[in-house]
Amino acid sequence: MQNTILTGFWLRILSAAVVIFSAGALRANSEVSGSELTINGRDTGYRGIWYMNQPSGDEYVYKYSGGLGTYCAKHKPFAVYCEKAGKTFFCYGGTATDSNKKLLHMVSYYDHTTGMVPRPTILLDKQTGDAHDNPVISLDDNGYIWIFSTSHGTSRPSYIHRSSRPYDVSEFELINATKIENGKEIPMRNFSYMQPWYVKGKGFICFFTRYNYPVDRTICFMASADGIKWSKWNRIAAIDKGHYQISTANNGKAGTAFNFHPEGKGLNWRTNLYYIETTDFGKTWRSADGQILTLPLRDIKNPALVHDYQDQGLNVYLKDIRLDKRGMPVILFITSKGYESGPKNNPRTWTTARWTGRIWQIREACVSDNNYDMGSLYIEADGTWRIIGPTQTGPQPYNPGGEIAMWVSKNQGNSWSKTKQITKDSPYNHTYARHPVDAHPDFYALWADGHGRMPSQSSLYFCDREGNARVLPREMTEDFVKPKLQENTSNK
Repeated sequence: MQNTILTGFWLRILSAAVVIFSAGALRANSEVSGSELTINGRDTGYRGIWYMNQPSGDEYVYKYSGGLGTYCAKHKPFAVYCEKAGKTFFCYGGTATDSNKKLLHMVSYYDHTTGMVPRPTILLDKQTGDAHDNPVISLDDNGYIWIFSTSHGTSRPSYIHRSSRPYDVSEFELINATKIENGKEIPMRNFSYMQPWYVKGKGFICFFTRYNYPVDRTICFMASADGIKWSKWNRIAAIDKGHYQISTANNGKAGTAFNFHPEGKGLNWRTNLYYIETTDFGKTWRSADGQILTLPLRDIKNPALVHDYQDQGLNVYLKDIRLDKRGMPVILFITSKGYESGPKNNPRTWTTARWTGRIWQIREACVSDNNYDMGSLYIEADGTWRIIGPTQTGPQPYNPGGEIAMWVSKNQGNSWSKTKQITKDSPYNHTYARHPVDAHPDFYALWADGHGRMPSQSSLYFCDREGNARVLPREMTEDFVKPKLQENTSNK
């Protein structure tokens, strides 16, 4: 018998090391296909990517930065609760064991019966360190899990994967997706800011961005019955230099809210708030008051305009959107005086716009200290509105994120109260708290942390509806672990 025997634990460590090494080797070959990049390995823990964008040359160091495994607001959803499986499936931008900045697409789940998580699946090496390429997730009627791997611009390919088996994240298959262009079926190889929604009995409706199509950021829509063959790409709006959008879908209605980049101001400027919706899978589009729209929208002043913030000199940063029980849209966004970090552009005002059926009711909720503070809006069955997000100043003030807090409104956003500070005394800023589709009370928001001004490790967290936070294990010696409850929470 050999003197040294590899235990099950060390075999798992070795397996993960081989997977990460293979991912690094693939990175050197820019011509490899999506099937060659598909890893389907098991990691040894939950580690998020650290990412920065645009050095600022001041004390805040970057325009934005931090632990951005659940970035950005224009990527959604990151998690889906499935009652049949008793699990919340989720994805995030992970990283390798030897770097905080190599992007690996990760998939896992939280088991609501056992309270445990498995070792996460390493799905894909995206061959970049850009968190704009983070994945998003969807779940179809048959229980198959879909991962959409987006791309920042047109220089990198995008991918779609589907789980090999229902309700199982251990193995995924690359989908050779096609779209209709000029009446012909062609490969679909690139999309940005993907937002896939699965409509029961009908299929997928997706909102996304295509760069230079024809404007810098053209927002689009497409649909598919099976996730493989997609419709033609329909442009939603192409005003001036383009747009960001956030979308939602529920009970046969899909809607999107968007801003626009004014000509001649640069893409860091974004203003105004617009909204359109469809109830027939994208065949017809209307404004909130029912006016039929001809797409793409090209005029700054049009029937989809919710509020003119350009006249007020304010930037608009989109955060979340929901449909209430009547199907009326509620939009969560932040306004500020400019794009640079720091106090000169205060206040960063968290704001809701609610369509009453007659008018847009716009109300302030709270304030925070960075344009890229991002949280989620919840509209619950009893009429309660809830915001979970990094509204409290963190250890790196005026950088993205901070301490996570919970805010509640009992009167449709007319007034808000902070009911709980979910994290406090943290070493890093927490940010990008994400709302799962059909969120279960035990897994109500998912986010990551990271240093706001320098590269750091990043951990993943989730909380329940009461605001009790748990941290996902960075290192696992077992196949299943119960995430630890964070003790640094407080009321008020």
